[in-house]
Amino acid sequence: MERQITIRHNQEELTATIHYPLKETAEGGRCQRVPLVVICHGFVGSRIGVDRLFVKTAREFAEDGYMVIRFDYIGCGESSGNYGSEGLDSMIAQTRSVLDYGLSCADVDPTRITLIGHSLGGAVALQTAVRDRRVKNLILWSAVGYPFNDIVKITGRDVYDTSVKTGSADYLGYSFTPVFFDSLAQGQPFQEAIKFTGNVLVVHGTSDEVIPVDYAFLYQKVFWMRPEGRCDKEIVFQADHTYSAGPQRELLLQRTRDWLNEQEHIQQEWQNWSI
Repeated sequence: MERQITIRHNQEELTATIHYPLKETAEGGRCQRVPLVVICHGFVGSRIGVDRLFVKTAREFAEDGYMVIRFDYIGCGESSGNYGSEGLDSMIAQTRSVLDYGLSCADVDPTRITLIGHSLGGAVALQTAVRDRRVKNLILWSAVGYPFNDIVKITGRDVYDTSVKTGSADYLGYSFTPVFFDSLAQGQPFQEAIKFTGNVLVVHGTSDEVIPVDYAFLYQKVFWMRPEGRCDKEIVFQADHTYSAGPQRELLLQRTRDWLNEQEHIQQEWQNWSI
């Protein structure tokens, strides 16, 4: 079952879709709590995703027994506000508001929270996980590594220059302020990655012409430097930035599902051993 909801964040409203788990989670006649997955979309994206990537993702995870929330950041999709006036800190705060909502649902297990972030959403998800200890697992799909350089490469340098000179600049109908670009310059995902203590899956496509596949190897190297938490990497051959081709998309989703289900299995075994 799916339901469209609105999550309040300060003076704005974040439009979201919540997917309820389809798999039975009852054991011995007693309902168990379910894990929560929150999907963070990328630059000027939406909770639907290119070619409905996030819709398909959420539905498949719901089949595996997860509660999933996909949402539009301020000024994107159907949410209120102006995307270009918000910075990374605001997007991190918005993500935490969505986590607050998800954890307020009675059936959600607060010890089994996962963030999936695509592209710029990967950097947002990572920095949210560093600041919010409720996040236990992190999945990065084609994540940006240097937010300012990566996004300016997408918009073009002229958009940034115009924003600095005039106070705002148009890109695809969005109005971007210097505040937005300044926040990107301050964001340092590679430096912050070492602070996250949970488990991580990094996925990237070899045919990604937007964000270099080399970032996946850099992320894994940094995550391996941590004293705790594991990091796995999946390089999808011939996948583009949005995994738009069928075989590559299926591999992305299957590998992600397998990895997260493995984390669930490990945690259940640990709980049984502890008991």
